[in-house]
Amino acid sequence: MGLTLTALSIHFPGQPPLFAPLSLSVPPGITTVMGPSGVGKSTLLDAIAGSLPPEATLSGQITLYGDDITTRPAHTRQIGLLFQDALLFPHLSVGDNLAFGLSPRTRGRTARRKAVTEALEHAGLPDMEARDPATLSGGQRARVALMRSLLAEPRALLLDEPFAKLDTALRAEMRAFTFAHIRARNIPALMVTHDAEDAEAAAGPVITL
Repeated sequence: MGLTLTALSIHFPGQPPLFAPLSLSVPPGITTVMGPSGVGKSTLLDAIAGSLPPEATLSGQITLYGDDITTRPAHTRQIGLLFQDALLFPHLSVGDNLAFGLSPRTRGRTARRKAVTEALEHAGLPDMEARDPATLSGGQRARVALMRSLLAEPRALLLDEPFAKLDTALRAEMRAFTFAHIRARNIPALMVTHDAEDAEAAAGPVITL
C-alpha cells in the first residue's frame, strides 16, 4: 500500500478535533477527499506534508510505503504538492522553475537540462525554457507547476483544489493531463476538492470528511 493514515486526528488549542480519527489507505492512483468548507480537508494535507502550524497537535500515524513519516521534517518526506495557484517563482524562467524541482538524484548539467527539456515536451510546451512565467496562460502555468512537482520524483502527491481557478474547458483538460501523469508514475495521490466532476474523473475512492 502507498500512503496510509492510522487514527489521524488534528486539533488546535481550545478547540475539539477537526474531524474524527481518520484511518485511510491511499493506493497508487487518485483518492479524493470531499466535505464542506472548514471541516479540515486542507489541514489534513498540511499534516501529511509536514507543514502544520506549530500550535496544531497531531495524533496518529502517517506511513509512506511502510516508512513512518509522522514526525519527519517536510523536506524529507518525498511528498509533492499541487495547489490552486501555480506558485511559480516569478524571478526564474520556466526552465529554471522546473530545474528547481529536480530530484537530487538527477546529477550533472547535461542530465538536468535533458530532464527539463523532456518535462516541457511532456507538458506540451516545447521550446519554452527561457520564457518568463508571467507570459504563460493559466493552463500553461498549471502544467509547469505539475511537471515541477513530478520532477522531484515524489513518492506521493497531494492536490489541494488544483483546478478550482481554471475555466470549465481548461479544467477538464488539466484534469485529464494531471491524472494521466499521476497514473503513468503509479504513485498515490490524495486530492481535496469541492467539485464532484473532479472526483468522477479521478475514478478512485472518495472520502467525505
